[in-house]
Amino acid sequence: MNPLVFVLAAACGGLGAAARYLVDIGVARVSRSRFPWGVMVINITGSLLLGLVVGMLPGAAFVVGAGFLGGYTTFSTAMVDALSLWRDGKQSAAVVDVVGMLVLSLPAALVGLGIGGALG
Repeated sequence: MNPLVFVLAAACGGLGAAARYLVDIGVARVSRSRFPWGVMVINITGSLLLGLVVGMLPGAAFVVGAGFLGGYTTFSTAMVDALSLWRDGKQSAAVVDVVGMLVLSLPAALVGLGIGGALG
């Protein structure tokens, strides 16, 4: 693989991380809740977008998928958020967070793949 592709993926990863921060802050301002809505929105939209990219532009999946969307989505933060909710005595919210993200992210990826495949 061309070394430039790795540099491009790394640069896109930085942009994805910046986008994640902005989306998380924006959602937090709107929701005004301790529930981690921002991370949930990020992971669901990231799943949808990765499905679109893989369906439409499979050749760009590394740069856009591993790069931008790898920096944008965040499984580890989602799990730490859920554990924080659990430790704070909000076990129901922790379960809703984890199950909700899985239940919504999988169909989002499927919809993205379907749309991407139809457009690609």
